[in-house]
Amino acid sequence: MANTNKDKKQNFQKAIFAGGCFWCMVEPFDTLPGVKKVISGYTGGHVPNPTYEQVASGLTGHTEAVEITYDPELMSYDQLLEYYWQVTDPTDAMGQFQDRGDNYRPVIYYNSIQQQLAAEKSKQKLQESGRFTAPIVTKIEPAQPFYPAEEYHQDFYKKAPNRYALEEAGGRLTFIKEHWQK
Repeated sequence: MANTNKDKKQNFQKAIFAGGCFWCMVEPFDTLPGVKKVISGYTGGHVPNPTYEQVASGLTGHTEAVEITYDPELMSYDQLLEYYWQVTDPTDAMGQFQDRGDNYRPVIYYNSIQQQLAAEKSKQKLQESGRFTAPIVTKIEPAQPFYPAEEYHQDFYKKAPNRYALEEAGGRLTFIKEHWQK
């Protein structure tokens, strides 16, 4: 029997990025070719299955993050990294834009040694580019359990576009325009 595209097993991979409020991290990746799913959630902490309220308290050690499922034949991890830098402030270690605190810190969580090396190389390249005068402080850490956020947080930009627009107006869009759209 001939092997057809229908018979071909998909080889999806996952990337986990934290860059402030997870509401603002879904839409930029959700619209990229090859990205199959983006889930808002929590990672990097010490409490299993945390709730939004627990994470917001700052006592669990979690960051708000997104887990991206993608097809590496259509979108490479390197391309996702390049895009990640363009939607975060890599010079701010304690939050992103109007969202302040440890649970909003920028972190690239790697799932393999290949992702770790790619993230480190990408970070070094950005630092050497001179695009930012401040140091690149985004952390690169091993992936830990990822806990999907409550359903009302999923695809927030679609569910509550007016409130999402207010979040985006909190400095992220201005920062992106100033640093990336020259």
